[in-house]
Amino acid sequence: MMLVGSRALRRMLSAVVITTGVSAGLMSAQAQSPASPPAAFQNALAAYDQAWSDAGLSFMVAVFSAGPSSGFGHYTPRGDAVFSDDEALNVYAEPVGYGFRETDGGFAYELTADYRLLTKSGQVLAEQENFATFSGSGRSRQRELSAALTFQFSGLPAGDYQLETSFTDEVGGATSAFTLPFSVSASN
Repeated sequence: MMLVGSRALRRMLSAVVITTGVSAGLMSAQAQSPASPPAAFQNALAAYDQAWSDAGLSFMVAVFSAGPSSGFGHYTPRGDAVFSDDEALNVYAEPVGYGFRETDGGFAYELTADYRLLTKSGQVLAEQENFATFSGSGRSRQRELSAALTFQFSGLPAGDYQLETSFTDEVGGATSAFTLPFSVSASN
């Protein structure tokens, strides 16, 4: 009789362990499922989507940086805009308001960049269209785009210049530009 009771107890304990394991697995799976954000958050995202669309192509940041950028927000603004005649000009920009194309797996964007090097009076010294392309895709709209550009102009005499950089949104069709004034110092 004792043997039967022992077997029954072992079976009952096994059933409890299995049930507990299954319940823990279900609770773990439920805990890993994303919860829907509150309505206020969803409304804020919808407002952000609308503001992004309404803004059109523009720039949150467009500055000379102390060196090349290593990613979105990872740059050091340059203390001045005075360069030696052989020094590289590093530019960091954060475009916003660009369009997205729907893809099979999500969304894609594409921006191309042009530049013009101008004298202070506006004379064009150098220019190039489509010298850089910034593109990407993902399951969601990627809105943290940083554009790191490096320009190397040699032989510029000491004086004041302007670097005009324009971006074209290849998806949305808009174009926007920024101009950064700078000086080249006399050689020692």
